[in-house]
Parts: sequence; structure tokens; C-alpha cells
Amino acid sequence: MDRKAQPRLGRGLDSLLTVTDTALTTKPRANSDSSLLPNHTIPAGPATKIAIASVELNPHQPRKSFDEEELKNLEDSIRTHGVLSPILVRPVGNRYQLIAGERRLRAAQRLGLTEIPANIREMDQQQVLEAALVENIQRSDLNPIEKAAGFKDYLDEFKMTHEHLAGRIGVDRTTITNLLGLLNLPPEVQEFVRVGALSLGHAKVLKGIADAPRQIALAREVIAKSTSVHALETLTKQDKDEKTKASPEKALDETRTAHVQSIEDELRQKLAIRVAIKLRSRDKGQIVLQFDSNDDFERLLEILRK
Repeated sequence: MDRKAQPRLGRGLDSLLTVTDTALTTKPRANSDSSLLPNHTIPAGPATKIAIASVELNPHQPRKSFDEEELKNLEDSIRTHGVLSPILVRPVGNRYQLIAGERRLRAAQRLGLTEIPANIREMDQQQVLEAALVENIQRSDLNPIEKAAGFKDYLDEFKMTHEHLAGRIGVDRTTITNLLGLLNLPPEVQEFVRVGALSLGHAKVLKGIADAPRQIALAREVIAKSTSVHALETLTKQDKDEKTKASPEKALDETRTAHVQSIEDELRQKLAIRVAIKLRSRDKGQIVLQFDSNDDFERLLEILRK
């Protein structure tokens, strides 16, 4: 898949989430991105009022929790001024599926409204997921775990690389990769990040620790003592230093670089035997060649004598 040929949706979501009807009927600028419009040619009509009861929530909505104070403020605004910005939906049978605007929909429901203004678009499943990601990631304060889960759902659904997804939604590839790594944290630590008890900076430091119980213990300590990210980095470094002193061979073996592992793989393929590189210190170690038969031994000797 050619990344250059893929539209960056993050630059063109305004064409779908616009607040005014005039933007919906204006031709896109020469450099604008209308990639979210099916076939790029379907005309945009004015917002239509639809029954709230006919709208189904998007099961792939990245945001799983909604701030109560934000909803209350939005209720107050809608009570005074009405729903100023239409929600975005797509038709599904004789009903509609929500694509963007869940907070507006929830606030309207809580006020007892029966209708809500909506822009209706024909969109496929991939476009729906992309629009939900763009709206929540670039327009809302989505927590890091929800972002990561949204990325994972999309990647699992469409078998796309991190780089390709980055190109689709207009974010940096390393952002996607780093956030997805948070899903490897223990569930308890993920929940701390989800509710804001741990910052993304803390989570990144904890992600570098291989021992899950230690990750949980440090996370609890950070929360209890209001430990800064820098202090946590210092603490984890001390852990590693103590581990190295207690068992330098084991510590070096566990921190082997990808380069060392690639050399093992290369030798394994060339020699057709098991190969292990064991580090004893920063500049000392062993290359262990394991043979399982006399034939392997003779063949290996012949290679080494050349």
C-alpha cells in the first residue's frame, strides 16, 4: 500500500464535523481532503432532524467514559441554545449508526429531547472507524488507554501497519506504536492510566520494566507518594543497577539488544545449528555453538578451519 496515495483524514474531518450548513454545501478547496466522503463525490446536504430513538451508538467508539461535568455543561448549553452542531450518522437499515457527536447525543437524551439535528452520510466500516478515531484523538481529551484500544481495534480489523494507520489519520507513527505498548501493562496499571491517576509519562517509564508485579508496586507507590516522572525514572534506574550488581550475567542477558539477536539468527541460518551469544560484561562474552550429532560436529569443524 502506497502511503503517499493514502489521504490523511486528520486534515479533512471538518468536512464531516462542520458546525454550519454552509460548509457542507461549499466545494472543497484545491488542497483540502474530502477522503471521508464516499467516492469523494457524494453531495453534502443540510442537516436533518432525526429521532433520537432511531440512533444506535457506534460499537467501535474509542471513548468509553464521559466526564460528568462536561456532560452537565453541555446539557446547560443545549437547554439554552439547542443543539448547535449536528451529530454525524450513517443509515443502517431503517435506523442510523452514530459516527461522531456522542456527547451531544447523550446530553440531548438526558434533557428528554426526542429529535436531534444530524448530517447523514453513506460511509463504509473503515471510514466510520477512521472518523471516530480522528474526532476523539484530535478533537477530544481522550485518555491514552482509550486511544491505544481504538488504534488496536482498527489495526485488528483492517490488518494495517502502524505506519499506514498514521498516514490515514494524520498522526506520527511513533505515537501509535508507543500508545499500543501501554496495552501490555498489567490491567491494574492500565486502569490507573485510564482514570488519570497515572500520567502517560509515568506509564511510559513503567512500560520499560519487564516484571509485572514490580510495575504494579511502583504504580501504587507513584500514586500514594505523588512521585514525579523524573523521580520514577531514577527509581527504576536504581532497580536495574541493583539487579546488575546482584546478577550481572543475567542482567546483561535480559538486556541483549536486537542487534545481538539478529547476529544469532544470522549464524544459526549459516551454520544450521543452534547458536547463543552470552554476554559476561559490556565487552566480554561467549559464542556457544551447539551440535547434536557427530556429523554436525565434523561439518562445523570443517567450516571453522576454512
